[in-house]
This record gives sequence, structure tokens and C-alpha cells, in this order.
Amino acid sequence: MKHLLILVSLIFGTVAYSQEAPTQFSLQEAIDYALINNRSAKNAALDIEAAIKQKWETTATGLPQLNAAVDYQNALKRNIFVFGDDVIQVGSKHTLTGTATLSQLIFDGSYLVGLQSAKVYLEISKNAKTKTDLEIRKAVINAYGNVLMAKESVSILEKNISVLEKNLNDITKIFENGLEEEESVEQLKITLSSVKSSLNNTNRLKDLAYQMLNLTLGKPINDPIVLTEDLDALTLKNIKLSLIDAANDVENTIDYKIAENDKVAKTLLVKLEKSKALPNLSAFVNGAYAGNRESFNFTDSDKKWYGSSIFGVSLNIPIFSSGMRTAATQRAQINLEKAEINLTETEQMLNLQIQSAKSDYQFAIEDYQNKKENLSLAERIEQKNQTKFFEGIASSFDLRQAQTQLYTAQQDLLQTMLDVITKKAELETLLNTTN
Repeated sequence: MKHLLILVSLIFGTVAYSQEAPTQFSLQEAIDYALINNRSAKNAALDIEAAIKQKWETTATGLPQLNAAVDYQNALKRNIFVFGDDVIQVGSKHTLTGTATLSQLIFDGSYLVGLQSAKVYLEISKNAKTKTDLEIRKAVINAYGNVLMAKESVSILEKNISVLEKNLNDITKIFENGLEEEESVEQLKITLSSVKSSLNNTNRLKDLAYQMLNLTLGKPINDPIVLTEDLDALTLKNIKLSLIDAANDVENTIDYKIAENDKVAKTLLVKLEKSKALPNLSAFVNGAYAGNRESFNFTDSDKKWYGSSIFGVSLNIPIFSSGMRTAATQRAQINLEKAEINLTETEQMLNLQIQSAKSDYQFAIEDYQNKKENLSLAERIEQKNQTKFFEGIASSFDLRQAQTQLYTAQQDLLQTMLDVITKKAELETLLNTTN
């Protein structure tokens, strides 16, 4: 029994550990995961399924329809016929009728337009899913990049604190030996306190960044995850100058396709209103059995049932609607003109947005290269001032100024690295490309 309890404990411990173990994600793995598990992605996929069902629902209205009905009547007081002094009751006390009707639509202009509309609605749903996926991809890239930036910022701040603590320890010893002013110690304490405060805030921001990434992925916000990408390597991977030189293929963008869907839908609405002036033709065949009884004994096999059958064709011809159909058609035509105007404006706006996104992306790359050089300069300046300070050539104020400049350059570089990643994602989202 003792060995069994130990075994059970080990099994449950292993299961618990596997459930709590962090999930590792590269950027592409994170994107792939979100496209399946993100709430918006799930809803967009369900919208496509609903559109497929609606397409079949519309198609089925023009296919044969079979319906059955069972009617029971109890004559509480039967009709009578009077012939002179004679009174004759008509009908039976109990009547049970079973009917089956097969109907078929032969021609209806609205049905033909409805079939086209169902296809367009499915296309709209698919384009909406593509739009959603692009936005989710961009959100994952932004959230992933924010986590990497926060992690790198924490690492840099911790290194800065380590250097500052060593400097403070060294300068304190020099001060205690009477070879340095107290102000130098105080200046370093101020700098150290400021960097520690930044580290505390950045750690909190890192936790929030992880939670935002989890939310975007479609995971519980406090699930532990491990990111396998490195910010510097990811930045270099996202420098793609060919994307800036790519042609503005506006018609391939998802926003243009959605605007074009709207135009097609409005065109079909015009056709629908016009089709209402056309006749519609349908046919049916009906079969029925009826039983008439004076008592409720319809299950008796020796009682007779009487059958009947009817075939019919129905032609409905619209003739005059007091201008209602004409007004409806004109209103649909006006909405179509609006959709055409919106499509033209969308095309122009997309051209402008793409050019702006290309400019932002190019600036982000140039700024990254510039800030990288600036950081290298700031590191050399800070190192020189630190050497001069301990040699007694530079003041504590000069050292603090050089350190502040270095810390600013470090954060500026991290921000430009994130900008390269996110600006590329913004441009790719506009261009409807994920390469």
C-alpha cells in the first residue's frame, strides 16, 4: 500500500508539473497558435461556417419540398339540411385526414438573385476572416515584441545597476579615505536609485506584456510561456528593404476586396428589386387519405379510408404596385452608386496608407541603424568619463550626465528595434502579405 501511494503521488505530481510547465513559442508559432485559439479568430471561422449553411439554406428553397399534415375534427354540433319536415344531419362525428404535399419552385427571379447573394455573403465572410487573421497576426507581433523589449530592458537595467553598485562601492571607499567629495557618492546614489526605480517599473510592464500576449494568443493571461526569439535577431530578420520597393497592389489588399464585396452586394440588391416585377411559377402535387367515423375507432382495420390526389400549378404575375417597386429599385440603385464612390475612395486611401506605412517602415530601419551607432558612441563616452572620474579628471556631474545619456541611448535603441518589427507588420497587414 505504501508503494502504491508513492506511485500515485508521483503520477499526479508529474501531471501537475506538465500542466504548469510553460509553453515555448517562436514568433511564428505564436502567430499560428493565435490564429486557431484567439476568440476573434474562432468567431470569424464560425461566421464562415454559418455562411456555408446559409448558402445551402438559400439553395434548398428552390429544391423540392415535401410536407405532411394530420388533421382531426370532432363535430360538436353537425350541420343539418332541412327538406320540408325532414331534418338531415350532414357529416361524421369524427374525421381524421392525413395529407402529403410535394411542391417545386419552377421559376422565381428573386430565387436566382438569392443564390448569387449567398455566394457573395460567403465570400464576404471569408474576406472578413482574412482581415481578422491579419489583425491578429499584427497584434501577436506587437505583443510578442513588447515582451522581448521588456525582457531586454530588464536585462540592461540589471547590468547598469551592477555597474553602478560597483562604482558606488569604489567611490565610497575613496571618500572614506578622504580622497573624494561626498557629493560624488550622493550623485551615484541618485543615479542608482533612479535606475532601480526604472527596473521595478519595467518588471511590472514586463508582467503586463506577458499577460497581453497571452490574451492575444487566446490563453489564460497568467499561463507561463517562454519566448524563444531574441529581440536583436528578430529585428535583423524583419529588415526587408524589398518590401519598401514593392508595387502598391491595392486590389490585392483585404480592405479593397471588402469594399468590392459591398459593391457586388449592392449590385445584387438592384437585381433583386428588379426581379420582383417578374412572374413566379411553382407546381405541387397533393395526396390525402380521410377517415370518417361516428366513434373514435380509426385503428379498426375493417373501416374504410378514402383517398384523394391533386396536381396544381401556380403562376403569380405582378401587375401594378403604385410605384412601390420602382421606388425600391431606385433606392437600391442609389445605394449602389454610394458603394462605387466608397470603392474609389478606399482605393485612394489605401494608396496613401501604403505609402505612409512604407515611409514609416523605412524610417524605423534608418532610425534603428542610427540609434545603434549612437549607443556605441554613448558607451564609449560613458566609459571614458568613468575612467576620468576615478582618475580625478572628471566630476561626478560629468559622469552622471554620461550615464544618463547612455541609459537613454539604450532605451532608444530598444524602441527602434521594436519599431522595425511592428512597422513591418503594419505594412504587411495593409498589403495583405505575410512573407
